[in-house]
Amino acid sequence: MTQEQDYPVLWPVPTRWADNDHYGHVNNVTYYSYFDTAVNAWLMHATGTDIRDLPAIGVVAQTSCKFLGSLSFPDQLQVGIRIARLGNSSISYELAIFREAGDELKIAATGTFVHVYVDDVTRQPIDIPPIIRAAAEPLVVTNNAQSESTPA
Repeated sequence: MTQEQDYPVLWPVPTRWADNDHYGHVNNVTYYSYFDTAVNAWLMHATGTDIRDLPAIGVVAQTSCKFLGSLSFPDQLQVGIRIARLGNSSISYELAIFREAGDELKIAATGTFVHVYVDDVTRQPIDIPPIIRAAAEPLVVTNNAQSESTPA
């Protein structure tokens, strides 16, 4: 079973009032927003730069999400971040959303998120910027169950 210790980074993401749908829980599409927010906020923090100012941008080429538990405002979340594959122009992230429950974290979802780096003008794939690669390398993991199903 996925646990918070399986992820080198846990990034805090709060739920918002608007995240709840008519049924009183966080709508499924919002989980993808949590992934996107956590990855990009972590990248800005880890690189110490505004990644929007780099000559390359990471576009999301693929995402997936497996729902394991319900979330609802005002839950406080931690998004686990690790990297299954660090390629020349792409990064394949493995993510997990944990809900804070007292002193414990309860798993709510796992997912994948692939950034492909493209030139900010031509939108053609280019190498991952060195500052991004340096931040990403410590998060690369090997030999874990979720990696086996992550696309290359």
